[in-house]
Amino acid sequence: MRQNHTHHTTKRVRRLLPFYFFAFLLLTIVSCAKMGQPDGGWFDERPPQVIGATPEDKAVNVKANKIIINFDEYVKIENATENVVVSPPQLEMPEIKGAGKRIIIELKDTLKPNTTYTVDFSDAITDNNESNPLGNYTYSFSTGEQIDTMEVSGHVLEAADLEPVKGILVGLYNNLTDTIFQHEPLLRVARTDSRGHFVIKGIAPGSYRIYALQDADGNYFFNQKSEKIAFNHDIVVPSSFPDTRPDTIWRDSLHIESIQQVPYTHFIPDNIVLRAFTEVQTDRFYLKRERQEPDHFTLFFSYGSNELPRIRGLNFDADSAFVVEPNERQDTITYWLRDTMLINQDTLRFEMDYLMTDSTGALVNKTDTVEAWPKESYEKRMKKRQKEYDEWKKKAEKAEKKGQTVEPFRREEDGPLRIDVKVPNDMDPEKNVLVTSPVPLESIDTAAIHLYVKEDTLWYNAPMEFLPVKNKARTYQILGEWRPEGEYSLEIDSAAFRSIYGRVSEKIKKGIKLKSNDEYSTLIVTLVGMKDSAMVVQLLNKQDKPVKELTTRNGVAEFFYVKPETYYLRAFVDYNGNGVWDTGCYEEDLQPEPVYYFDEPLECRAKWDVSRTWNPKSVNVAKQKPAAIVQQKADKKKTIRRQNHQRAQKLGIKLPDELKILDSQLQLR
Repeated sequence: MRQNHTHHTTKRVRRLLPFYFFAFLLLTIVSCAKMGQPDGGWFDERPPQVIGATPEDKAVNVKANKIIINFDEYVKIENATENVVVSPPQLEMPEIKGAGKRIIIELKDTLKPNTTYTVDFSDAITDNNESNPLGNYTYSFSTGEQIDTMEVSGHVLEAADLEPVKGILVGLYNNLTDTIFQHEPLLRVARTDSRGHFVIKGIAPGSYRIYALQDADGNYFFNQKSEKIAFNHDIVVPSSFPDTRPDTIWRDSLHIESIQQVPYTHFIPDNIVLRAFTEVQTDRFYLKRERQEPDHFTLFFSYGSNELPRIRGLNFDADSAFVVEPNERQDTITYWLRDTMLINQDTLRFEMDYLMTDSTGALVNKTDTVEAWPKESYEKRMKKRQKEYDEWKKKAEKAEKKGQTVEPFRREEDGPLRIDVKVPNDMDPEKNVLVTSPVPLESIDTAAIHLYVKEDTLWYNAPMEFLPVKNKARTYQILGEWRPEGEYSLEIDSAAFRSIYGRVSEKIKKGIKLKSNDEYSTLIVTLVGMKDSAMVVQLLNKQDKPVKELTTRNGVAEFFYVKPETYYLRAFVDYNGNGVWDTGCYEEDLQPEPVYYFDEPLECRAKWDVSRTWNPKSVNVAKQKPAAIVQQKADKKKTIRRQNHQRAQKLGIKLPDELKILDSQLQLR
């Protein structure tokens, strides 16, 4: 019996073993999980530490292309392709990867003699568990007898609006000739961060020229007009001196524990500003044709020409067949078909003679055969029209049975010409009424356009002009002597406008009411330090878009009828006097027209006269644009969250000495 009892007990224990094992495993997992919670112990806030490298950091006479950097814990690299920069630049992409407690770098290019190499990881390295960042880390070695340690830094900004340029290459040449940028790779490089900031490291003493390049083809020099670039003629001479900077130790989020002066090596220049731009694409070639609607087609070119294409119809007579509408740059040309028979023709086949740029950059004659067809065929349009008629007929028959009035069937093309008259709500006295036609006009009867002004209770004729708007097809403006608090009536008789297809406009009547002077502000800006410069000054909204613009040659910009809001100011030097901002050109040694921002917002209120004096050159360009309207926001800086500090405060206890020292070090990072 005893043996039998033992046998049954053994079997029972065997049955329960899986349960005990599962319970033990569950308790272990819960216990481990608790250690990561605020009340389960202190957090691991120590960043990974470099404990060695092969070759050693800052080693000289290095021959190996493979580098291994060792850490005291498991690490990972975030997006090495974008975040890690090797200098001198590598024409063949190096292989950079994390492997447990190591980072392995394999350079594919042949090492250059007597050259300092830097591998700038920025803040891409973190530990594997808590993602504690190592901080800005750069590994370097030399193939010669010494390490070059000089640095230069600054910012790259969009030339047009001073936006920070993220991820653009910035590099140096010690060859100071102007043509080097178009023929040889940059000597040393860095990449801008989200603030447009760059630091080029490992520079030897000497004189350099500096460039920025959005490298499209990976050859590290400028050979495509589509590549964004920046350049200047300043000679960069790196140097350094010992300096100190203040570092603040915070007791908590509101109270300062202490301010320490920390020694460091100050490298200069550290305030370089490069204005990046993309050249105008002056090479001319045919891009495409579109026929969105059957009554017109559009030809697109990469660049405009004073000489429009010559069209010769292959299956139609092109003589007098079109109304031609080129855009301002004459790189987009729309051809309106006059003849209804051509509109109904599905395929228009024609030869197009035009000027294009050849391989030498010269304009030569080119002939292409082009076919233009609408999105919907004539047959499909007819079926759709028949369907619309059938639906109308069905509704009309039902309405007749009920004795209701039936509107006649009318196609869109049989109806009146729809003229769009845009009267702004609460129109400002300096604005005008815009009139737009959907198709080209055959005639305009200006005698049928009337403007009346109300004085007391009576209406009188008001002076006005009806003029086309420059460089806007089928758009006109009505210029009047608009007075604050004035009440006007714009009345256009029927048939005042006739299209090339014979359709005429209906009668139009629009009321216009202007606000009083008391509802506006006036802003007067006096520019100093810009003597003899024609300046275009723009009043910007919170989206960095111009709401008012004027050109001044005497240094005073006066903005009237300003609506009460917060505004910003931008100005550019209009060197060629064309009223628009112009980009640069490297081959012509032409910089983009300089752009400046007033570094503070402007509060304009009703009845206020606001005056400001502005020296556009008094503040470093990199610090001018107000943060509120910067579109390229800075990436959030990787930091250690100081969870131990927060936990100690929450529990009302002091940090252990070793953690207190670490916490102080974290604040200094």
